[in-house]
Amino acid sequence: MIKILTKCPVCEGNLKAVKLKCDTCGTVIENNFDFPKLLQLSREQLEFVTVFLKSRGNIKDVEKELGISYPTVRAKLDQVVEILSGDSVAKGRTSRDEILNKIENGEISPEEAVMLLNSIK
Repeated sequence: MIKILTKCPVCEGNLKAVKLKCDTCGTVIENNFDFPKLLQLSREQLEFVTVFLKSRGNIKDVEKELGISYPTVRAKLDQVVEILSGDSVAKGRTSRDEILNKIENGEISPEEAVMLLNSIK
């Protein structure tokens, strides 16, 4: 899978395509071209979306194929939805204290907790 560079490697700002060139006739078009929102996803997020779509959104199938738990699938899905919609989905997320309590009670693994904590802004 080829990933187009959409973030500046220096400052993490959004990059724009400014020039397109035809290999056949040499025509050059210059403008500010926006990238599709899907290209804003990381390679890992794109792979997750591919698995999610192949499994037709069945979270159990996603869990099995990726070897991750339900909370991790939900956290990854929330991250993707937030990027694609531009809206925060934090309302439906677990708070930091709830996540820490779940670790303490053995309900989730430390890895799952990291994913959930990273999904909270």
